[in-house]
Amino acid sequence: MGQQCLNLWIALLSQDAADRVTRTLLVEREAERLLNAVIDEQRASQGTYKKEEIAVRGSLNRLHWLLQNNSTQIKQLDRIKNIYNRWQSQLTQGTLSDSTSTNSLIEKNLFDSLRAQIRILLMHEELLMGERKHRLQQLYYINTAVNIVCTVVIVAGITLNIRLLHQRVEVPLRQLIKVGEVWRKGQMDIRFDYSSPDEIGQLTEVLNEMVAQARERQQRIEVRNQQLEDMISALSHDLRTPLLATRATLDGMLKGAFGPVSCVWKEVFQEFRQANEDLLKLVEALLDVSRYEAGYGARLNYEPLNWERIFVKAIAQIQATSKREPTLVYKISQSLPIVYGDELEIRRVVQNLLDNAVRVSEPSKEIFLQVASFGKTQVKISVRDYGSGIAPQDKERLFHRFIQGRGRRGKSGLGLYLCRQIVEAHGGKIGVESTLKEGSTFWFTLPIAKIQAASKYEKQIREEE
Repeated sequence: MGQQCLNLWIALLSQDAADRVTRTLLVEREAERLLNAVIDEQRASQGTYKKEEIAVRGSLNRLHWLLQNNSTQIKQLDRIKNIYNRWQSQLTQGTLSDSTSTNSLIEKNLFDSLRAQIRILLMHEELLMGERKHRLQQLYYINTAVNIVCTVVIVAGITLNIRLLHQRVEVPLRQLIKVGEVWRKGQMDIRFDYSSPDEIGQLTEVLNEMVAQARERQQRIEVRNQQLEDMISALSHDLRTPLLATRATLDGMLKGAFGPVSCVWKEVFQEFRQANEDLLKLVEALLDVSRYEAGYGARLNYEPLNWERIFVKAIAQIQATSKREPTLVYKISQSLPIVYGDELEIRRVVQNLLDNAVRVSEPSKEIFLQVASFGKTQVKISVRDYGSGIAPQDKERLFHRFIQGRGRRGKSGLGLYLCRQIVEAHGGKIGVESTLKEGSTFWFTLPIAKIQAASKYEKQIREEE
């Protein structure tokens, strides 16, 4: 706005200067016309200069109108008029008188004086023209300088504004994004350190209050979960000892350690033993889950995994305990990279997946077990069955504790949750692909580089010890 006001003011001054230049040009042109009319009148024959006189009078009147605001030039114009009137009077007397020598001399002197006065008027206008052109040029330079200065000021203002916006908006938002990333990772004790009366400052206060409340709720939930886990762990541990003692007693009774047992009582004792075995497996599953939730994954025994040995032992265990006599086939891809992990725990995952597949498959159906490379940094282990499949709404919850899929009921619902804990402790992922009435493929992946690095670290620790 300041630039526009300055430009408007300079434009008005420039317009006034241009009008003055135009008026000076008109005065010069009219003065030239007056001079020419006077010369024409002087050259005219006696008695025939009436037309030239009218032209001179017209030029004088126009000059008087053009110079009405210039008192100096008006005075000069008055002198020209006075000399012209005297010269005109002398011309009239010369025409009427017979003595021409004296009149001609006076007439010549008056004409020279008139012409000189007109030239003085022209010279004065030329000086004014130079001054006015110089002023007009100065106004042009001033206008250019004002535009340059205003442009620089505008650019500086934009730069300053961008810098202020960067400091007031971009920097706080970037900090907020970083803090938000930390919050997303679960570190709710971090706060966004920014205070300002603007909207971002108000947003900061709201977010900090929300995070504080969320942190309090999270702490209460963690305390409650820890109490539940401690209770389950303690209860499981306390139950395991009497269950083991009961199993040993029942085994001894079935073998006749306490005397002969009839067939009826033998069947009863076998049912008791199976129920005791189921409870013992549930207790052991609870203990295993508690161990992983307490951070047991950091103490895994890493070693190169032998997939042939893992698959053979897992299949042999399933065939030994299952009454269905399933058809189990496995395939190990060629050129598999060496993967490090806890072989016993990985075998438990494979065995659990195979056990689930056997329970939902018909005896005549084949169950396929495979390990292959998955991308450049992982291997993928999959178990394919041809059972009833899993409903889409059950897939997401299947790997949570105490959750069982339809058609897969009969156990505690901790097996797949424990598999997830073991796989994630190795740095991998577990999932399922299934179609109803067509079967399911349970799979899990193990990373290569991460497990190798962990194994090297563990080996270095052992060597140092």
